[in-house]
Amino acid sequence: MQLPPEEALSPHVDFQDPALFINRELSWLAFNERVLADAADPALPLLERLKFLSISASNLDEFFMVRVAGLKQQLASGVAETAADGMLPSDQLEAISARVHPMVEEQDRLWREDLLPRLAQVGLSILTRERLSPEQRAAARASFTSSVFPALTPLAVDPGHPFPHLRNKSLNLAVLLRREPEGKRRRRSAGSVAGALAVVQVPSVLPRLVPLPAPGGQAFLLLEELIALHVGELFPGYAVDQTAAFRVTRNWDLNVDEEESADLLSTVQEELRRRDRGAAVRLELDAAASPSLEQELTVALKLSAADVYRIRGPLQLADLMALAELDRRPELRAEPFQPAVPAALRESESILQVVGTRDVLLHHPYESFDLVVRFLEEAAEDPNVLAIKQTLYRTSADSPIARALSRAVENGKQVTVLVEIKARLDEANNIAWARRMEESGVHVVYGLIGLKTHCKVALVVRREGAGIRRYVHLGTGNYNPHTARLYTDVSYFTARAEIAEDATALFNMLTGYSTPPQFRRLAVAPVTLQERVLALVQREAERARRGEPARIVAKMNSLVDVTTIRALYAASGAGVDVELLVRGICCLRPGVPGVSERIRVRSVVDRFLEHSRVFAFGVGEATEVYLSSADWMPRNFLRRIEVMVPVEDPALRTRLLEEVLGMGLRDNVKARQLLRDGTYVPVEAGGPPLRSQAVLQELARRPADAVARGTVLRRLAASPEQGEQARSAAGGGQMA
Repeated sequence: MQLPPEEALSPHVDFQDPALFINRELSWLAFNERVLADAADPALPLLERLKFLSISASNLDEFFMVRVAGLKQQLASGVAETAADGMLPSDQLEAISARVHPMVEEQDRLWREDLLPRLAQVGLSILTRERLSPEQRAAARASFTSSVFPALTPLAVDPGHPFPHLRNKSLNLAVLLRREPEGKRRRRSAGSVAGALAVVQVPSVLPRLVPLPAPGGQAFLLLEELIALHVGELFPGYAVDQTAAFRVTRNWDLNVDEEESADLLSTVQEELRRRDRGAAVRLELDAAASPSLEQELTVALKLSAADVYRIRGPLQLADLMALAELDRRPELRAEPFQPAVPAALRESESILQVVGTRDVLLHHPYESFDLVVRFLEEAAEDPNVLAIKQTLYRTSADSPIARALSRAVENGKQVTVLVEIKARLDEANNIAWARRMEESGVHVVYGLIGLKTHCKVALVVRREGAGIRRYVHLGTGNYNPHTARLYTDVSYFTARAEIAEDATALFNMLTGYSTPPQFRRLAVAPVTLQERVLALVQREAERARRGEPARIVAKMNSLVDVTTIRALYAASGAGVDVELLVRGICCLRPGVPGVSERIRVRSVVDRFLEHSRVFAFGVGEATEVYLSSADWMPRNFLRRIEVMVPVEDPALRTRLLEEVLGMGLRDNVKARQLLRDGTYVPVEAGGPPLRSQAVLQELARRPADAVARGTVLRRLAASPEQGEQARSAAGGGQMA
């Protein structure tokens, strides 16, 4: 839907001006810088800092595999179309390189100069092959001989042996060799003229951390260091001039033509097998490697110097999180948190019975996601349940939800599951679950051609008396019990007839040939969601023009859609106060005179990944509150099946406004504010320190009804003691 300029946009502002928009890729990099900032925070426990460091590195992997790879494809195809910010693909790649090289240097510095020494101080040492004691050297040799050497395959690179195709994100050793007369093998300096090149792949099936003896603590040698220490044994008759660890990142996107595919599942499986053959997009290389070795590798991989990232510390930092599994000392990690179970559900044997009497809201991970699993398990066993329908975008490898659905079939219920097998980076896992559920009798479908099914909806159809009643679960996050302990999300259960009818129509649209219906309560992408969001924004603008109070508060992961951003600019110009909690990408530029002076953007990066999508329009009792599976991005509005649902129960609406939105807006410990120039700065503390996630954790520990809950919340938020605790409370891990 395009906004009518004469109705919505100020005639004094050029809303096409590229200067009004922040580049999407640079905004994402700013988010990853905020993650990295937590790795540098000395107030956090040591292993939690290590977790944030590994997350920042893992985030960069996906960024190169998807976003940088896409830009390189555009460049190779001659695409000259600019984004709203005016940058061409070549401009973006240049800006990304300029931004990421310092970020990688900071990751490297943080590891070597800060975390590594601190780990050693608490008895966790990561050694190098040059600094081993005789006892450690002997243990390293024994480990290499017994466990590593048999798994290695040396790969020569010469006219008869082309450069090997290395798997995406695999660790490798480049080895420069020279032939020596028998009995005269000797080592030459790293800068000497090299002879033959060979590659040794570091086996991913072996642990990255090799334990070595250490008095009074634990010591480890990285697997690639162990191999480098003994690599000469793989090349008898040659002397080793140089070894250097390197890692290749490849284009990891799938290329699936759904229109031409007779069997989408088989087509995606075939593409997954080809995925490791994607073009290289990044080379990470040991900083000590010689220029000649870098040249050989970049030529072989068809990369430029800008694609090379020199690293003095370990490659693949995410592997170092294994240290957290090897050392369970509580003082090194965040205080354990046990999600709460609301009293009404804890005291009732039936979730369906509770939802049948009133709407239920759960705020994860503060409240247990096990209740969502229990909802489906109960439906699977209930003899009065006739059918279960559900969408699955991402789920865990050991999914209890998938098992419950299979159990429902065994109990004679009709079960239909829409599995999104194109969920990026989870394709193989989803295909495996789809196959298993099909084998158990679940009717599995894969959605509409050309659209990803991203909404999170479960529908239970139950016989009650002479008729039937339908129960619905809608969520802002995935049906994944593992990530539900790490991400903040909202679950909403209801038996309201209009919402249940809309959910039924949605599944009929997804599984059959039905024309998209006129939804009564749900807004569904790509049919009505963007139109509904824009109408709500414009309604607030019209209220402001009439001199009435008007406000928009929206919480999401990313804000990219240009049409929606322009509507928010117009609303700001009309006098609407706009508060945005955008955890990741934000292409809107706040604080521009005459355009976005009334818009404020904040981002909270803390122990749990902020993942909820909650939108509020209006002031006071007239405020309308919505939950959604969708961010405000073109892909969500136009290329995905998404759902937005109104929350009409007054107590639940108040809870969303005070807890999910209100706490985020009041956070002055972990929140960062977006400035007009695209940078983020700490929010100025206007009162006692308040860390929103710490308040919500404490609130979850105090069972209360809706009225008492609001009282406790306000007391916690106003407490200076809570503020001081918030400053020192342990942080934790999240993923982007």
